[in-house]
Amino acid sequence: MDDLEILAKMRADAPLPEAERLRRLRRRVTRRGRRFVIMPSLLVAAVAAVAIAVVAVSALKRPPEIRPLPAVETILLNSETVLERAAKTVESRAAAPEPRPDQWEYTKILNVQPADGRTMTYESWLRYDGKQSAGRDPEGNFHVRDVPPDPGDDDLSPQQYREKLLKLPTDPDKLLAHVVGDRHWIDYPKEESKLVEDPDSRAYRILSLYLKQQAVMPPKLEAAIFRALAKIPGVEIEQNVRDATGRTGLGLFRSTIGEENERRYLILDPRTYRVMADQSIWLRDEVINGEVAFRKGAVFADVWLAAGIVDKPGEVP
Repeated sequence: MDDLEILAKMRADAPLPEAERLRRLRRRVTRRGRRFVIMPSLLVAAVAAVAIAVVAVSALKRPPEIRPLPAVETILLNSETVLERAAKTVESRAAAPEPRPDQWEYTKILNVQPADGRTMTYESWLRYDGKQSAGRDPEGNFHVRDVPPDPGDDDLSPQQYREKLLKLPTDPDKLLAHVVGDRHWIDYPKEESKLVEDPDSRAYRILSLYLKQQAVMPPKLEAAIFRALAKIPGVEIEQNVRDATGRTGLGLFRSTIGEENERRYLILDPRTYRVMADQSIWLRDEVINGEVAFRKGAVFADVWLAAGIVDKPGEVP
């Protein structure tokens, strides 16, 4: 499998950390040779940020480097107050016009690996209808490729995401009930369908995934998502959480029993409440097979550097 094919496996809808997924992640980041543990979209933000949006990416090679986050004191905020403020902010935004099917969603993401701090920057272009993707391979060659239909998986094009989002209720309680019972997210992806997920975890995972689809997000639904998140037990927000580039934002996370080794944040811009990063930070050393695999303070991150809609592949907003 060549590097472009490896990068094509990136998915914007990766579920939030659960025991089995973390075991697979740890195996991948600690194996010898090339290391590609790459998410979602923001939309990637994948989530990073739309799942098919990461089918082709531009990888700009960089030498390995350790990027410890600057020490900063975080402050735990009242999550209900902050999330209601976020809801009021986003629902006042004008809805963006729907892109044409032949337009392209552009995403630029910085990825940070937890084992050694290795960083890479990826650019991707995905047609709004999901039929083609574009990007550069590790040698810098630009490619446009057709994306075959994949009805057996849960990957959605930007257009399909918008269609799905427009059908969701904008009442927070009805939205929670819907996402908990949505068979699409219970049954897929197939390789993870045997995992047992409690309703609160599923609701948090799906609503977090939706927040990263910012290019196609209706403002009233985004407001409902923030209000629904406030109703999920364990959802908390910290102030002054830094992303892997050093930017400071609001760290949205869900504290759960048994996941004390690391904390996974959606880092939000404190003014716009847009997703800046999907980032895990190790709270203590993690030992695997007698060796320290991840040091305290290690970071696994997808940081959105730019995103938008363009008319053709290769353009940037």
